[in-house]
Amino acid sequence: MRLFHAATALAATSALALTLTACGNGSGNDASGDQSSAPASSPSATATGGAPAENAGATKDAGSSTGGGGTGTNTSGGTGTGGSGGGTGAGRCHTAGLGFSFGSGDGKVSSSDDQQQLAVVLKNKTSAACTIQGFPGVDLKSSGGSWSLTRSGATPKKVTLAAGSSTTFTITFLPWNQGNGTEFKATSVVVTPPNETTSTTLAWPGGSVLLQDGATHPGTYTGPVGG
Repeated sequence: MRLFHAATALAATSALALTLTACGNGSGNDASGDQSSAPASSPSATATGGAPAENAGATKDAGSSTGGGGTGTNTSGGTGTGGSGGGTGAGRCHTAGLGFSFGSGDGKVSSSDDQQQLAVVLKNKTSAACTIQGFPGVDLKSSGGSWSLTRSGATPKKVTLAAGSSTTFTITFLPWNQGNGTEFKATSVVVTPPNETTSTTLAWPGGSVLLQDGATHPGTYTGPVGG
């Protein structure tokens, strides 16, 4: 009987030892498996630029929103500015809104055989700005007829006249002298602003002009407004 109990106790002790050993080995294998299948660094590895995945998404959205907002602002600003400039821009100057006079002639010389210049002043009489660009129509009048002056080779520029401000154009003319050709006894000058059909007549302040109405390059001609 004692031998039977001893054998039974020994068998039970051996079985317990085997069970404990098996449990210890299983626990170590589970930990090793978790580390190999789910590394702690794997979530960070999936993020763009090293940021966590959820933050990376937020950063991308924010960038798109800012970019879109920037584009919208620039487009709106450009269009708004352009539209505002066009909408509030000055209209064309009309004959009825302009005052006409002569300025002091400049470039005059003492010899009557040389060209002289006469400045014609155009003043904006209205309360709003207006623009003017081009060559005016200029006709010299005499008791015997009319002479439409040719244009110079200058390039016209756009001139904006604020209310009450003025600009000029120049009539270059070649005075007549006894024995140097046909005399044109100018008495008045008719001025038509660019792009207008209504004219204004002023008394001609100069003397007789050498008639060259058929010449290819006459010594009497008009320049552009603001030129």
